[in-house]
Amino acid sequence: MRNLKTTYFEDLQLFKDGVHLFWSAVLILALFTLPFFVKTYYLTILNLMAVNVIVALGLNLLVGNTGQISLGHAGFVAIGAYTTVLLLKLGVPFIFAFVAAGVVSALFGILLGIPSLKLEGPYLAIATLAFGLAVTTLIGRMDFLGGRMGMNVPKLQIKWMGLKYDHALYYIILSITIIAVIAMRNILRSRIGRAFQAIRDSDIAAAAIGIHLTRYKLYSFGLSALFAGAAGSLWALYLGFINPTLFSFILSINFLVIIVLGGLGSITGSILGAVVLTYLNLQLENVVDIPLLGAALYKFSEVFMTTTGIANVSWVLTGFILILVVLYEPLGLYGLWLRTKIFWKRWPF
Repeated sequence: MRNLKTTYFEDLQLFKDGVHLFWSAVLILALFTLPFFVKTYYLTILNLMAVNVIVALGLNLLVGNTGQISLGHAGFVAIGAYTTVLLLKLGVPFIFAFVAAGVVSALFGILLGIPSLKLEGPYLAIATLAFGLAVTTLIGRMDFLGGRMGMNVPKLQIKWMGLKYDHALYYIILSITIIAVIAMRNILRSRIGRAFQAIRDSDIAAAAIGIHLTRYKLYSFGLSALFAGAAGSLWALYLGFINPTLFSFILSINFLVIIVLGGLGSITGSILGAVVLTYLNLQLENVVDIPLLGAALYKFSEVFMTTTGIANVSWVLTGFILILVVLYEPLGLYGLWLRTKIFWKRWPF
Protein backbone atom coordinates (compact mmCIF):
# COMPACT_ATOMS: atom_id res chain seq x y z
CA MET A 1 0.00 0.00 0.00
CA ARG A 2 1.28 3.42 -0.92
CA ASN A 3 2.13 5.78 1.90
CA LEU A 4 -0.58 8.44 2.28
CA LYS A 5 1.99 11.17 2.86
CA THR A 6 3.85 10.21 -0.32
CA THR A 7 0.59 10.18 -2.27
CA TYR A 8 -0.32 13.64 -0.94
CA PHE A 9 2.98 15.19 -2.01
CA GLU A 10 2.80 13.52 -5.43
CA ASP A 11 -0.72 14.85 -5.96
CA LEU A 12 0.36 18.29 -4.75
CA GLN A 13 3.23 18.32 -7.24
CA LEU A 14 0.90 17.24 -10.05
CA PHE A 15 -1.45 20.08 -9.11
CA LYS A 16 1.40 22.63 -9.15
CA ASP A 17 2.60 21.32 -12.52
CA GLY A 18 -0.94 21.62 -13.84
CA VAL A 19 -1.22 25.23 -12.63
CA HIS A 20 2.12 26.13 -14.22
CA LEU A 21 1.08 24.44 -17.44
CA PHE A 22 -2.22 26.34 -17.49
CA TRP A 23 -0.63 29.76 -17.01
CA SER A 24 2.12 28.93 -19.51
CA ALA A 25 -0.55 28.05 -22.07
CA VAL A 26 -2.37 31.34 -21.35
CA LEU A 27 0.86 33.31 -21.83
CA ILE A 28 1.71 31.51 -25.07
CA LEU A 29 -1.81 32.07 -26.41
CA ALA A 30 -1.56 35.78 -25.55
CA LEU A 31 1.80 36.07 -27.32
CA PHE A 32 0.46 34.36 -30.44
CA THR A 33 -2.51 36.72 -30.65
CA LEU A 34 -0.48 39.92 -30.16
CA PRO A 35 0.12 40.64 -33.89
CA PHE A 36 -3.62 41.24 -34.28
CA PHE A 37 -3.68 43.95 -31.59
CA VAL A 38 -0.31 45.75 -31.53
CA LYS A 39 1.83 47.70 -33.97
CA THR A 40 4.79 46.17 -35.80
CA TYR A 41 7.20 48.21 -33.63
CA TYR A 42 6.18 46.26 -30.53
CA LEU A 43 6.65 42.98 -32.38
CA THR A 44 10.24 43.94 -33.17
CA ILE A 45 10.83 44.60 -29.47
CA LEU A 46 9.41 41.19 -28.60
CA ASN A 47 11.62 39.61 -31.27
CA LEU A 48 14.72 41.13 -29.68
CA MET A 49 13.58 39.99 -26.25
CA ALA A 50 13.02 36.44 -27.54
CA VAL A 51 16.48 36.28 -29.13
CA ASN A 52 18.06 37.47 -25.87
CA VAL A 53 16.07 34.83 -23.98
CA ILE A 54 17.64 32.08 -26.10
CA VAL A 55 21.16 33.41 -25.52
CA ALA A 56 20.46 33.81 -21.80
CA LEU A 57 19.23 30.22 -21.54
CA GLY A 58 22.47 28.91 -23.01
CA LEU A 59 24.74 31.22 -21.04
CA ASN A 60 22.91 30.46 -17.79
CA LEU A 61 23.42 26.76 -18.44
CA LEU A 62 27.16 27.40 -18.59
CA VAL A 63 27.52 29.99 -15.82
CA GLY A 64 24.60 29.39 -13.48
CA ASN A 65 24.26 25.61 -13.75
CA THR A 66 27.82 24.43 -14.47
CA GLY A 67 29.84 27.12 -12.70
CA GLN A 68 31.97 28.05 -15.74
CA ILE A 69 32.37 31.58 -17.10
CA SER A 70 32.23 33.12 -20.56
CA LEU A 71 32.94 36.67 -21.66
CA GLY A 72 32.92 35.80 -25.34
CA HIS A 73 29.41 34.61 -26.04
CA ALA A 74 28.94 37.32 -28.65
CA GLY A 75 31.44 35.32 -30.72
CA PHE A 76 29.11 32.32 -30.80
CA VAL A 77 26.20 34.57 -31.74
CA ALA A 78 28.32 35.97 -34.58
CA ILE A 79 29.22 32.49 -35.81
CA GLY A 80 25.56 31.50 -35.87
CA ALA A 81 24.54 34.70 -37.66
CA TYR A 82 27.22 34.50 -40.36
CA THR A 83 26.67 30.78 -40.91
CA THR A 84 22.98 31.40 -41.53
CA VAL A 85 23.56 34.30 -43.91
CA LEU A 86 26.15 32.42 -45.96
CA LEU A 87 23.89 29.39 -46.36
CA LEU A 88 20.84 31.52 -47.19
CA LYS A 89 22.86 33.27 -49.92
CA LEU A 90 23.71 29.83 -51.33
CA GLY A 91 20.01 29.01 -51.54
CA VAL A 92 19.88 26.64 -48.57
CA PRO A 93 16.42 26.53 -46.90
CA PHE A 94 16.27 28.41 -43.61
CA ILE A 95 15.54 25.35 -41.47
CA PHE A 96 18.82 23.73 -42.57
CA ALA A 97 20.73 27.02 -42.24
CA PHE A 98 19.31 27.44 -38.72
CA VAL A 99 20.35 23.92 -37.67
CA ALA A 100 23.78 24.40 -39.22
CA ALA A 101 24.24 27.65 -37.29
CA GLY A 102 23.62 25.86 -34.02
CA VAL A 103 25.84 22.90 -34.90
CA VAL A 104 28.78 25.02 -36.10
CA SER A 105 28.57 27.21 -32.99
CA ALA A 106 28.41 24.10 -30.79
CA LEU A 107 31.60 22.75 -32.41
CA PHE A 108 33.40 26.01 -31.68
CA GLY A 109 31.98 25.87 -28.15
CA ILE A 110 33.50 22.44 -27.62
CA LEU A 111 36.84 23.70 -28.93
CA LEU A 112 36.69 26.63 -26.53
CA GLY A 113 35.67 24.25 -23.76
CA ILE A 114 38.94 22.34 -24.02
CA PRO A 115 40.96 25.09 -22.23
CA SER A 116 38.29 25.12 -19.51
CA LEU A 117 39.56 21.73 -18.41
CA LYS A 118 42.76 23.40 -17.18
CA LEU A 119 41.59 26.95 -16.51
CA GLU A 120 39.37 28.38 -13.80
CA GLY A 121 38.10 31.75 -12.62
CA PRO A 122 39.71 34.83 -14.17
CA TYR A 123 41.97 32.76 -16.44
CA LEU A 124 38.97 31.07 -18.07
CA ALA A 125 37.25 34.46 -18.36
CA ILE A 126 40.29 35.88 -20.19
CA ALA A 127 40.39 32.87 -22.54
CA THR A 128 36.72 33.28 -23.48
CA LEU A 129 37.18 37.03 -23.85
CA ALA A 130 40.06 36.42 -26.26
CA PHE A 131 37.89 34.03 -28.26
CA GLY A 132 35.10 36.59 -28.69
CA LEU A 133 37.53 39.31 -29.76
CA ALA A 134 39.30 36.94 -32.17
CA VAL A 135 36.04 35.95 -33.89
CA THR A 136 35.00 39.53 -34.65
CA THR A 137 38.53 40.46 -35.76
CA LEU A 138 38.79 37.51 -38.15
CA ILE A 139 35.32 38.11 -39.58
CA GLY A 140 36.23 41.73 -40.25
CA ARG A 141 39.25 40.62 -42.30
CA MET A 142 37.41 38.09 -44.47
CA ASP A 143 36.12 39.57 -47.71
CA PHE A 144 33.72 36.71 -48.41
CA LEU A 145 32.02 37.56 -45.10
CA GLY A 146 31.66 41.19 -46.09
CA GLY A 147 34.63 42.39 -44.06
CA ARG A 148 34.01 45.47 -41.94
CA MET A 149 31.24 46.59 -44.29
CA GLY A 150 28.99 43.68 -43.32
CA MET A 151 26.41 41.67 -45.25
CA ASN A 152 22.75 42.01 -46.12
CA VAL A 153 20.57 39.16 -44.87
CA PRO A 154 18.28 37.59 -47.51
CA LYS A 155 14.61 37.63 -46.60
CA LEU A 156 12.90 34.31 -46.05
CA GLN A 157 10.44 32.99 -48.60
CA ILE A 158 7.48 32.62 -46.27
CA LYS A 159 4.60 33.81 -48.42
CA TRP A 160 3.06 30.34 -47.97
CA MET A 161 2.22 31.35 -44.40
CA GLY A 162 -0.26 33.90 -45.74
CA LEU A 163 0.96 36.60 -43.33
CA LYS A 164 2.88 39.85 -43.49
CA TYR A 165 6.62 39.27 -43.37
CA ASP A 166 6.99 40.95 -39.95
CA HIS A 167 4.18 38.87 -38.49
CA ALA A 168 5.52 35.62 -39.96
CA LEU A 169 9.03 36.36 -38.66
CA TYR A 170 7.57 37.06 -35.21
CA TYR A 171 5.81 33.69 -35.17
CA ILE A 172 8.99 31.89 -36.27
CA ILE A 173 11.13 33.53 -33.57
CA LEU A 174 8.48 33.04 -30.89
CA SER A 175 7.99 29.35 -31.76
CA ILE A 176 11.73 28.65 -31.67
CA THR A 177 12.04 30.48 -28.34
CA ILE A 178 9.28 28.37 -26.80
CA ILE A 179 10.97 25.21 -28.07
CA ALA A 180 14.30 26.44 -26.61
CA VAL A 181 12.72 27.02 -23.19
CA ILE A 182 11.13 23.56 -23.16
CA ALA A 183 14.39 21.95 -24.33
CA MET A 184 16.40 23.69 -21.62
CA ARG A 185 13.87 22.65 -18.98
CA ASN A 186 14.22 19.01 -20.06
CA ILE A 187 18.02 19.23 -20.15
CA LEU A 188 18.22 20.58 -16.60
CA ARG A 189 15.85 17.89 -15.32
CA SER A 190 17.82 15.12 -16.99
CA ARG A 191 20.89 13.25 -15.81
CA ILE A 192 23.08 15.66 -17.78
CA GLY A 193 21.55 18.68 -16.04
CA ARG A 194 22.09 17.15 -12.61
CA ALA A 195 25.70 16.43 -13.54
CA PHE A 196 26.18 20.08 -14.52
CA GLN A 197 24.85 21.22 -11.16
CA ALA A 198 27.09 18.77 -9.32
CA ILE A 199 30.14 20.16 -11.14
CA ARG A 200 29.05 23.69 -10.24
CA ASP A 201 28.80 22.80 -6.55
CA SER A 202 32.11 20.93 -6.37
CA ASP A 203 34.41 19.49 -9.05
CA ILE A 204 36.01 17.12 -6.57
CA ALA A 205 32.73 15.80 -5.19
CA ALA A 206 31.33 15.37 -8.70
CA ALA A 207 34.36 13.37 -9.80
CA ALA A 208 34.15 11.29 -6.62
CA ILE A 209 30.61 10.11 -7.47
CA GLY A 210 31.62 9.12 -10.99
CA ILE A 211 30.84 12.19 -13.10
CA HIS A 212 33.25 12.53 -16.03
CA LEU A 213 34.36 16.15 -15.64
CA THR A 214 35.94 16.47 -19.09
CA ARG A 215 32.91 15.13 -20.90
CA TYR A 216 30.31 17.18 -19.07
CA LYS A 217 32.25 20.45 -19.18
CA LEU A 218 32.54 20.04 -22.94
CA TYR A 219 28.83 19.22 -23.09
CA SER A 220 28.09 22.42 -21.21
CA PHE A 221 30.18 24.61 -23.50
CA GLY A 222 28.77 22.90 -26.59
CA LEU A 223 25.12 23.23 -25.55
CA SER A 224 25.60 26.83 -24.43
CA ALA A 225 27.21 27.72 -27.77
CA LEU A 226 24.45 25.87 -29.63
CA PHE A 227 21.80 28.09 -28.05
CA ALA A 228 23.90 31.19 -28.79
CA GLY A 229 24.36 30.15 -32.42
CA ALA A 230 20.63 29.55 -32.81
CA ALA A 231 19.97 33.01 -31.36
CA GLY A 232 22.52 34.50 -33.75
CA SER A 233 20.68 32.93 -36.68
CA LEU A 234 17.42 34.55 -35.58
CA TRP A 235 19.14 37.83 -34.76
CA ALA A 236 20.46 38.06 -38.32
CA LEU A 237 16.92 37.69 -39.66
CA TYR A 238 15.67 40.25 -37.18
CA LEU A 239 18.29 42.85 -38.11
CA GLY A 240 18.37 42.28 -41.89
CA PHE A 241 22.03 43.35 -41.92
CA ILE A 242 25.07 42.22 -39.94
CA ASN A 243 28.64 43.41 -39.48
CA PRO A 244 31.39 42.53 -36.98
CA THR A 245 30.86 45.63 -34.82
CA LEU A 246 27.47 44.29 -33.73
CA PHE A 247 29.12 41.37 -31.90
CA SER A 248 31.43 43.32 -29.65
CA PHE A 249 32.74 42.64 -26.17
CA ILE A 250 30.01 44.94 -24.85
CA LEU A 251 27.39 42.53 -26.23
CA SER A 252 28.98 39.65 -24.30
CA ILE A 253 28.89 41.74 -21.13
CA ASN A 254 25.24 42.55 -21.81
CA PHE A 255 24.42 38.84 -22.00
CA LEU A 256 26.21 38.23 -18.70
CA VAL A 257 24.32 41.11 -17.09
CA ILE A 258 21.03 39.57 -18.25
CA ILE A 259 21.57 36.30 -16.43
CA VAL A 260 22.92 37.95 -13.26
CA LEU A 261 19.99 40.35 -13.16
CA GLY A 262 17.48 37.60 -13.90
CA GLY A 263 18.97 35.01 -11.56
CA LEU A 264 21.78 32.50 -12.04
CA GLY A 265 20.79 28.88 -12.54
CA SER A 266 17.14 29.63 -13.30
CA ILE A 267 15.16 29.36 -16.54
CA THR A 268 12.61 31.84 -15.19
CA GLY A 269 15.48 34.17 -14.31
CA SER A 270 16.86 33.94 -17.86
CA ILE A 271 13.49 34.94 -19.27
CA LEU A 272 12.88 37.75 -16.78
CA GLY A 273 16.39 39.16 -17.15
CA ALA A 274 16.23 39.16 -20.95
CA VAL A 275 12.81 40.83 -21.04
CA VAL A 276 13.55 43.49 -18.41
CA LEU A 277 17.06 44.45 -19.53
CA THR A 278 16.15 44.51 -23.23
CA TYR A 279 13.25 46.84 -22.53
CA LEU A 280 15.37 48.98 -20.19
CA ASN A 281 18.17 49.35 -22.74
CA LEU A 282 15.73 50.34 -25.47
CA GLN A 283 14.12 52.96 -23.27
CA LEU A 284 17.42 54.42 -22.10
CA GLU A 285 18.65 54.90 -25.66
CA ASN A 286 16.45 58.01 -25.69
CA VAL A 287 16.77 58.86 -22.01
CA VAL A 288 16.55 62.59 -22.72
CA ASP A 289 12.97 62.11 -23.92
CA ILE A 290 11.86 60.53 -20.63
CA PRO A 291 9.70 63.03 -18.69
CA LEU A 292 11.43 64.66 -15.67
CA LEU A 293 14.29 62.13 -15.59
CA GLY A 294 15.58 63.11 -19.03
CA ALA A 295 15.57 66.84 -18.27
CA ALA A 296 17.23 66.28 -14.88
CA LEU A 297 20.02 64.15 -16.39
CA TYR A 298 20.62 66.66 -19.16
CA LYS A 299 20.87 69.54 -16.68
CA PHE A 300 23.18 67.55 -14.39
CA SER A 301 25.46 66.62 -17.30
CA GLU A 302 25.48 70.17 -18.58
CA VAL A 303 26.57 71.57 -15.22
CA PHE A 304 28.98 68.95 -13.93
CA MET A 305 30.11 66.91 -16.96
CA THR A 306 29.24 66.97 -20.66
CA THR A 307 26.00 66.29 -22.49
CA THR A 308 27.73 64.04 -25.02
CA GLY A 309 28.01 61.32 -22.39
CA ILE A 310 24.27 61.00 -21.78
CA ALA A 311 24.15 58.11 -24.24
CA ASN A 312 26.16 56.03 -21.75
CA VAL A 313 23.73 56.53 -18.89
CA SER A 314 22.21 53.10 -19.57
CA TRP A 315 25.48 51.44 -18.54
CA VAL A 316 25.69 53.58 -15.42
CA LEU A 317 22.18 52.54 -14.43
CA THR A 318 22.88 48.90 -15.34
CA GLY A 319 25.96 48.89 -13.11
CA PHE A 320 23.98 50.43 -10.27
CA ILE A 321 21.27 47.77 -10.65
CA LEU A 322 23.88 45.00 -10.58
CA ILE A 323 25.37 46.38 -7.37
CA LEU A 324 21.92 46.33 -5.77
CA VAL A 325 21.32 42.76 -7.00
CA VAL A 326 24.62 41.48 -5.63
CA LEU A 327 24.13 43.21 -2.27
CA TYR A 328 20.44 42.63 -1.61
CA GLU A 329 19.08 39.94 -3.94
CA PRO A 330 21.68 37.44 -5.24
CA LEU A 331 18.91 35.46 -6.98
CA GLY A 332 17.99 38.54 -9.02
CA LEU A 333 14.52 38.98 -10.45
CA TYR A 334 13.83 35.30 -9.90
CA GLY A 335 14.46 35.84 -6.19
CA LEU A 336 12.00 38.74 -6.16
CA TRP A 337 9.46 36.50 -7.89
CA LEU A 338 9.91 33.83 -5.21
CA ARG A 339 9.55 36.42 -2.43
CA THR A 340 6.37 37.72 -4.07
CA LYS A 341 4.87 34.24 -4.20
CA ILE A 342 5.71 33.62 -0.54
CA PHE A 343 4.22 36.99 0.42
CA TRP A 344 0.89 36.25 -1.28
CA LYS A 345 0.73 32.78 0.26
CA ARG A 346 1.07 34.34 3.72
CA TRP A 347 -1.45 37.11 3.01
CA PRO A 348 -4.32 36.61 5.47
CA PHE A 349 -7.02 37.56 2.97
